[in-house]
Amino acid sequence: MIDFKNGSFVKLKKVDNSAASDVVNLFVPNEEIIGCYKGIRDYVVFTNKRIISVNVQGMTGKKKDFTSMPYSKIQVFSVETSGVFDLDSELELYFSGIGKVRFEFTGTSDIVQIGQLIASFTI
Repeated sequence: MIDFKNGSFVKLKKVDNSAASDVVNLFVPNEEIIGCYKGIRDYVVFTNKRIISVNVQGMTGKKKDFTSMPYSKIQVFSVETSGVFDLDSELELYFSGIGKVRFEFTGTSDIVQIGQLIASFTI
């Protein structure tokens, strides 16, 4: 499992959903990709059922750790939008069982849309 206690996951940038081809094999029936965000090697996939974070490991990147975080386990979440000088935005989620998970996004990511998505599944 990814160690979320050591600060944020990575700075994530929106990418095409095809970048999440490895994750599709883990889907349950009727699960669909809503958005995919990538860091240097790691990435996060938002689906209509959960958030899947992928930690790419090793020199070749063939070994991957998939952490599934269902929206139903979110107790509280916080969205911080970008500003004039600080162009990055943040998403903090508090899951029962694992605690706080924090994602940082580049200025081009639509953090408000992500917040609306999470709210629609948690309220």
